[in-house]
Amino acid sequence: MNHRPMELGRPASGKRRLKDLLIQKDNRNCADCGATDPKWASANIGVFICLKCCGVHRSLGTHISKVLSVTLDEWSDDEIDAMIEVGGNSSANSIYEAFIPVGVSKPGPDAGHEERSKFIRSKYELQDFLKPSLRINSGPSRKNTLQSNSFSRKIIDSFRSNSSQKSQEGMVEFIGLLKVKVIRGTNLAIRDMMTSDPYVILTLGQQTLRTTVIKSNLNPVWNEELMLSVPEQFGPLQLQVFDYDTFSADDIMGEAEVDLQPLITSAMAFGDAGMFGNMQIGKWLKSNDNALIDDSTVNIVDGKVKQELSLKLQNVECGELDLELEWMPLEQ
Repeated sequence: MNHRPMELGRPASGKRRLKDLLIQKDNRNCADCGATDPKWASANIGVFICLKCCGVHRSLGTHISKVLSVTLDEWSDDEIDAMIEVGGNSSANSIYEAFIPVGVSKPGPDAGHEERSKFIRSKYELQDFLKPSLRINSGPSRKNTLQSNSFSRKIIDSFRSNSSQKSQEGMVEFIGLLKVKVIRGTNLAIRDMMTSDPYVILTLGQQTLRTTVIKSNLNPVWNEELMLSVPEQFGPLQLQVFDYDTFSADDIMGEAEVDLQPLITSAMAFGDAGMFGNMQIGKWLKSNDNALIDDSTVNIVDGKVKQELSLKLQNVECGELDLELEWMPLEQ
């Protein structure tokens, strides 16, 4: 790629808008592997990516991913508008990673090229994790016939439809997004000889996501964020912890339910959290009927609605799980 500096006559507002988008918290890590401080972007997909993932995106061809340097390349107003309309990595991943199947994990910043390439191709070229309604069925030659204009426009339109605060896919209406940060496990159950290889599965409605596997650790630290769409008729968030086994079925290491009503009701009652200072707006009380270790408060923190909670895993001899939930309105 020939890097061309932005023209001096180009309006500063365009550069500033792109920079403002980049410095948002969710865009400070690569959309595909989580590496910090990404300096590249896929202009038609709407994500910020690191140098290593950038190489894989280039190999997909510009008909799938048009890669630009955030600082070195010239951006058109339409490209900047498209990036802003998507909203960045979290919003894009809520679409492109909507249905990651059990057994598939995102690569980390130190992943090898083969692992990185396999995931990125599955995500963008093969559309394996997209909502079914957004997939483009081009038959066996889809790789060669997929056109960036029709594909990216379909994705952009899906974000645009969210601006009315409700999106509808089939008969399911969504009212927002739930970011679940799986922080750590404590004193988890032993399922191998002396230890376990734990991972967490989250289920909300028809959606199922999972964390990475942490080998040989009864006190694992994930600090891993997963994104779920919240249907209008939402139930509890289901959590299960499993021990990964290579040659046999994975053993369960406990489970728990999270009542989302306190978080979502409080968030919707206050509306735009950015208009308020840091404050408590709700609470989920510990009782004999739930898995809470202590009362869990819902708070506005830096303009975001968040809830920290510690859960005692059920139907198991021991184990606790720490989470952080964040409510994200669709227009955000």
